[in-house]
Amino acid sequence: MRLLICICFLALFSSCFQTERNCSDYKTGTFEFSYLDNGVEKTAKFTRTEDYSIDFIEGKADSSSVRWINDCEFILKKLHPKSTQEAKAIHMKILNTTDNSYTFEYTYAVKEQNRPNRVEKGVATKID
Repeated sequence: MRLLICICFLALFSSCFQTERNCSDYKTGTFEFSYLDNGVEKTAKFTRTEDYSIDFIEGKADSSSVRWINDCEFILKKLHPKSTQEAKAIHMKILNTTDNSYTFEYTYAVKEQNRPNRVEKGVATKID
């Protein structure tokens, strides 16, 4: 009986917890994030406006269009893809926010037939 009461209290308090999501604070600005490239951690920057995102990776700029689905989700599509893989749109979702960063997940916007839809996560920090 005590176990049942403890589980009920735990469920009650955990259901009240919501992660902070002030996504509109991160619709525009300059950000940086870390990523792994062949086991080596690297840092990249990007600048996002309401309609475009410009990535700066290893001294090269690459532009994508941004189409917002709601305050916390958007679709990225490269403007000048160099391959069919780069031409695939990416669905980005802001999971939670802090004072200067947000955690996101991303996957292809259209699921590839006969392949699992791989979801990746990351953290972007607002620097401007």
